[in-house]
Amino acid sequence: MQLKIWQSRPLILLSAGVLAIFVGRTLLVEGYKAPLLSDIFMGLVALGSLGVCVTGFRRLRPGDWLAAAALSALVGAGMRCATLFSPYPFFGFVRDNTGQAVVRGALTFIAALGGLVVLRQGGPVPFAAASGDWRKSGRDGLFGLAVGLPLAALNVVALQLTQGRAIAWQNPLAALLDAVQPGVVEEVIYRFAAWGLLWLLLRRSLPQQAASVAGLLALLIHNYAHFDALLAEAPLVALGMGLVMGVFWGLPPYFLARRRSLEAAIAFHWLQDAARFLAGF
Repeated sequence: MQLKIWQSRPLILLSAGVLAIFVGRTLLVEGYKAPLLSDIFMGLVALGSLGVCVTGFRRLRPGDWLAAAALSALVGAGMRCATLFSPYPFFGFVRDNTGQAVVRGALTFIAALGGLVVLRQGGPVPFAAASGDWRKSGRDGLFGLAVGLPLAALNVVALQLTQGRAIAWQNPLAALLDAVQPGVVEEVIYRFAAWGLLWLLLRRSLPQQAASVAGLLALLIHNYAHFDALLAEAPLVALGMGLVMGVFWGLPPYFLARRRSLEAAIAFHWLQDAARFLAGF
């Protein structure tokens, strides 16, 4: 007899743990200098990725190491030169571009390897370039850009309305370069590594639904990790905004990653941020 989704003990425990992090961090932020939700979850994904790499590194192929190193180098070099993208200090300590370049490059490398270990076990998100399929990688990237173009324009309009200010055009090259940071780092960490790790934890109890359930859980974590301050100040508003953001800008990369490849999701995400950086948001 097939187990119902709500009967999966691993899913119940995972959901409870994620909810505890969100609620605990939100309650602690008033009296303590709590770390950002994004830092907490990126740290957890990195630890999980290290764990699967230690136990499953023999599954990795030479191309996997090269792909992870290439993504890490791209992120590190881009962060070192970034002018429009300015991330929050990592765990409150790492503030300068050089330090952020090291941290973000290392996180990307570890998460990419962890995701690739999961992929070699039949994981839910393909990575065409790591398998040497450059044509598919390029096609998927272009498809992600095509899907993302109208939503990138919508994102700029939405930012104008919600922030109440006009477009202030920025350097196009800087916008294109700096958009690599959220586009690559967040997709590798959440859409590739986190999704894969959650799939590993759920695949025995939910053999048929594990891929979709794990992807949606990773989507929710990624989406609501952006609302640190708003969750503390106006939780209902944060929940509503998160739902809208998830539908318009969370579901597309979810389907792109699952049905195409990681490259399609990265291209989609990159275009969203390139457009907003270009417009001065």
